[in-house]
Amino acid sequence: MGIFSIFLTGFALSMDAFAVSVTKGMTLKKINLSIATKIAFLFGLFQGVMPFIGWLFGMNFELYIRSIDHWIAVFLLSFLGIKMIIEAIKNDNSDDSTYLDNKELIILSIATSIDALAVGVTFAFLNIDIIPICVSIGVITFLVCFIGVLIGKQIGSVFKNYAQIVGGIILVLIGLNILNEHTQIISNLFIF
Repeated sequence: MGIFSIFLTGFALSMDAFAVSVTKGMTLKKINLSIATKIAFLFGLFQGVMPFIGWLFGMNFELYIRSIDHWIAVFLLSFLGIKMIIEAIKNDNSDDSTYLDNKELIILSIATSIDALAVGVTFAFLNIDIIPICVSIGVITFLVCFIGVLIGKQIGSVFKNYAQIVGGIILVLIGLNILNEHTQIISNLFIF
């Protein structure tokens, strides 16, 4: 696997985490470099570790992982997105979103890295050195997500009170997109 292919793989795998990073940047009231680094680090860590875990599973579990990965991701992302929307509606002026919820961040990191787990399974069939690839994916995701949090901070000031609702909707849409990519359920609804 060449350097360009590794970069493209890492970049593609980081897109869901990037979108969630933008969402966190929008919804957290206080964003500084430390918080942006923490968010980016966790997303990068999970994106880098999951392909290794998938690689370890290899051929034995490929069909099982591919048959449920999208359901896990859609459930976690939709649950958190709906939770954000409900909290935003209930607490217009609440300060709850000022602080980063570590448990929620870990769940989001897992949900956005499930595709990386499945990609890792496919790496088991290639004659590659998995460690440099996983490190590259993690570093690329870290950089993309760090930038995403900072972009979200700027966008959040535009949306002001609606940022948490918009963020929740984005999480639900990411979940539905993952579901559609794997099952075509939504695409099939709109075919005439």
